[in-house]
Amino acid sequence: MSHRFPIRVYYEDTDLAGIVYYANYLKFIERARSEWVRELGIDQVQMKADGLVFAVRRVEADYLLPANYDDELSVETTMEPGSGARLVVKQDVMRGDTLLFSAIVTIICMTTEGAVARLPAVIRRPIH
Repeated sequence: MSHRFPIRVYYEDTDLAGIVYYANYLKFIERARSEWVRELGIDQVQMKADGLVFAVRRVEADYLLPANYDDELSVETTMEPGSGARLVVKQDVMRGDTLLFSAIVTIICMTTEGAVARLPAVIRRPIH
């Protein structure tokens, strides 16, 4: 199962050299994950009202090539094997067929009090 999310690089995304500032890749992949979760049918506002939230536990990132102002990029999100309480996704930022940035992101579900919780069934289903 994979999801593709388009991104346009705006001036505000770049640094003085005119390339995407490194931390903005994390924003790009966060937006893509949010849209992917929404497409799975998970309402994170309702989830929070029910006392559960997602939290990033770990990010392993590789910056391979720079993106520039006005580039059209896409973020491909692919689910990796996880567990009932942990979700692992691979996220690649592409410019056409060229890989610019790649990350492995580990996400947990937790209560609003901070205790680890089981992932919602709709997101666990594709794992198994």
